[in-house]
Amino acid sequence: MKKHPFVTALGAVTAIALLGACGTTDAPDRSATATTPTDASDECAGVTTVTGPVEITDSFGRTIALDQPAERVAVLEWQQIEDVLTLCVTPVAVADPDGYAVWDTAEVLPDGVTDVGTRGEPNLDALYATDPDLIIIEAYTATDPIIGQLEARGVPVLATKGADAADPVQNMLDTFELIAEATGREERAATVVGEFEEHLADAKQAIAGTDVGAFVYFDGWVQGGNVAIRPFGQGSLMGELGEELGMTNAWTGEVDAAYGLGQTDIEGMTAVGDATFFYTSTETTDSAFVQDMEQNPIWRSLPAVTEGRAHAFPSGIWTFGGPRTAQQVLDAYVDLLTQ
Repeated sequence: MKKHPFVTALGAVTAIALLGACGTTDAPDRSATATTPTDASDECAGVTTVTGPVEITDSFGRTIALDQPAERVAVLEWQQIEDVLTLCVTPVAVADPDGYAVWDTAEVLPDGVTDVGTRGEPNLDALYATDPDLIIIEAYTATDPIIGQLEARGVPVLATKGADAADPVQNMLDTFELIAEATGREERAATVVGEFEEHLADAKQAIAGTDVGAFVYFDGWVQGGNVAIRPFGQGSLMGELGEELGMTNAWTGEVDAAYGLGQTDIEGMTAVGDATFFYTSTETTDSAFVQDMEQNPIWRSLPAVTEGRAHAFPSGIWTFGGPRTAQQVLDAYVDLLTQ
């Protein structure tokens, strides 16, 4: 289950809902995946790794010193699993690989990687039994308890920032490049970042002249028999990528300070006027909200719905992913805007 560790002015109800709606592995329908993962066997041919001691500063100013770039990495969050694979490193252990396979199709996790349990509560005995030389986590402060808990067994811990609403795209790239530095794959990272920038330029060109206008990206869930909607507002990765293409994020309601995520219900979507809708559609019990939403008379009366501008994203695009996911997001926006 994807955790967002904030309790802001949105309130405790929001925080609880967020904990329950950001990716589970219930009832996955993997045949529904519509995205094409990277062919790592081709892309990783000839990738080079630097050698020698490595000293890096993580996302929270902590210094990590390694005798050599990390080779046996354990990874406890999906974005960072994706990043490691994009860098052509196969992790020795990951948290919730089944959930990763459903929610993040940007990179395929090879068979044989040890499953160390959930992202929120990994099995530490299973984790350390894989003999990692680096553990990569997602944290929220330098004093996050998980850091000390993991370091107590003597294995270096690289703490990366899960989100930064001040610049979500740059934070995504910074996280990727930090992992590249720790694994000696800076050259590979430079190639990938260059490909992302080229992909963004191509996507902008593909919709040049299209009246893209205002938009809202959201996901949701059913809570207490009602549909809860989570708009990705200012400071969200999905929102920022849409704005990079020239769209205007129409969600102006309150959002949290890290992920740029808000909360509303179907009636609350009347506030965005004639904005175009994009929403998560991965086939799990989390996406049951789509069926309920489509039966709601308020939903059916919204301009985006009546005019055919409410678009389900392809399954398996992780809304908190790395550079390869970001390319999937750009492709989906372009395909849906130009269909």
